[in-house]
Amino acid sequence: MALKFTRNIRQFFIELGELSYFAGRFFRESIKPPFEFKELLRQCYQMGNRSLVLVLVTSFIIGLVLDLQSRPTMEQFGAVSMMPNMVGISIVRELGPVITALVCAGRIASGIGAELGSMRVTEQIDAMEVSGTNPFKYLVVTRVMATTLMLPLLVILGDGLALYGSALVEYFKGAVSFELYFNTVFNALSYGDLIPATVKTFFFGFAIGLVGCYKGYYCKKGTAGVGVAANTAVVFTSMVLFVIDFVAVFISDIFYEL
Repeated sequence: MALKFTRNIRQFFIELGELSYFAGRFFRESIKPPFEFKELLRQCYQMGNRSLVLVLVTSFIIGLVLDLQSRPTMEQFGAVSMMPNMVGISIVRELGPVITALVCAGRIASGIGAELGSMRVTEQIDAMEVSGTNPFKYLVVTRVMATTLMLPLLVILGDGLALYGSALVEYFKGAVSFELYFNTVFNALSYGDLIPATVKTFFFGFAIGLVGCYKGYYCKKGTAGVGVAANTAVVFTSMVLFVIDFVAVFISDIFYEL
């Protein structure tokens, strides 16, 4: 048992080192011409468009559920008037970015892992290298940059629909107009809420694209390897997202104290 645990820890640090090297290679390749702008735009459209409906539906339900679950407790303390403030700050600062990132991790990271894994298994990546094309720049750099750029946009749209779902509950249960609800939310938010929440979404998107590409690019041979690449991409990305979120919250708290 102890030997297996030690082996797993060792394998984890080995994989972490390989992922760091993979990230370093991404930064090196991303600044070298030629630049694959057409492929980048295609990947942005694919990842943003295909994830939009899932993100919006999930965010809308989160806004409804959060308001419905919080209202009875707030009524007990006579703080129903603080519902827009509480829900708005919770969604913008934490729930919106994290839940959207997890949804995209399941949707995008697994898709990238399966796609690149299939290309590795069928030797399409090897064929690109033989033909003189740089597969890393064409396949990896464009996808990582696309996820980094698109996730903040998805988070903004998701936050807006989550707040709209909460506003619907307040409209029917608390007779609060939409104008009053959103004015209260925007007055409660500050730059200290918006800036850290927005900045960390870029890191979320980068982690989703990087881990998905890493798992797929170095997929093991065989059809089983494609499934493993897609599955481990989601699991590993989710762990990385929680670590990034913890670091972001920790750094934000330090600046709040200063």
